[in-house]
Amino acid sequence: MRELILLRHAEAVPIDNTGDDQQRPLSARGEQEAQAAGLWLAAHGARLDRVLCSPTRRTEDTARLALSAFDSALVPQIADEIYAASPGELLALLDQHGDADSVMLVGHNPGIERLVALLVEGRSDECRGMPPGALAVLHLDGALEPGHARLDAFWSP
Repeated sequence: MRELILLRHAEAVPIDNTGDDQQRPLSARGEQEAQAAGLWLAAHGARLDRVLCSPTRRTEDTARLALSAFDSALVPQIADEIYAASPGELLALLDQHGDADSVMLVGHNPGIERLVALLVEGRSDECRGMPPGALAVLHLDGALEPGHARLDAFWSP
């Protein structure tokens, strides 16, 4: 893998009385954020070989809306382990997809923001944060290991 794009799900509606966090849809603003993230990626020449997505409604909707900016029939692969994952768990998942040149992972904080810090800075305890709908484009030189990535771009709606 040479390029890793980490996309935090866009803004979701607040959790309702049922307490089912996994079924929260995107808000109207979140739908716009997800579309804008996809348009930004397409305008900057992103080429996606694989998309990994958390199994929640808000991440699946974010991925679908972002991918609508591409002329591709790429379908996100749902990966249950992304939901509530630590940076180490996300690294283990990504390590299984090293055959793809460019991977986009759509997930949640704090895992996403800590993974950016771990890959770029070598440690995950001082992450800078990623608001809903934000994305980080990382270039990997060599192995998928802490401190071996370069942050090429950061975009936030």
